[in-house]
Amino acid sequence: MTKPSVLFVCVKNGGKSQMAAGLMRKAAGNDVDVYSAGTKPGTAVNALSAQSLLEVGVDIAGETPTPIDPQLVRDVDVVVTLGREAHVAPVDGTRFENWDTDEPSDRGIDGIERMRLVRDDIAARVDQLAAQLRTTQP
Repeated sequence: MTKPSVLFVCVKNGGKSQMAAGLMRKAAGNDVDVYSAGTKPGTAVNALSAQSLLEVGVDIAGETPTPIDPQLVRDVDVVVTLGREAHVAPVDGTRFENWDTDEPSDRGIDGIERMRLVRDDIAARVDQLAAQLRTTQP
């Protein structure tokens, strides 16, 4: 019996994909294998992303942005891209989703308030995906 698995991808792997991975680990515990990566990884986790997650009991400060591993893309059950900029070529047998996440800066909202809104949008989507993955577990 294998656990379901998910890979979250954004461009820098310092913000949204790291947030999604941290939130999935919290929501699913050990029931789901969780990974994150970037199409053009940066050098560090976004400080405001980390701060907004600490407010809900998730610590991603020790995470490091990583590039996409093509084998991992083939091996996971679901690949989720976050935002409009990250693109991953589809692979047969792997489910792909794009989460066009809320972008509060389009409405003039920045700083920690922006990150809280992004976090809450991602958290709601993560909760739905976690529930789906648990019910489809082999």
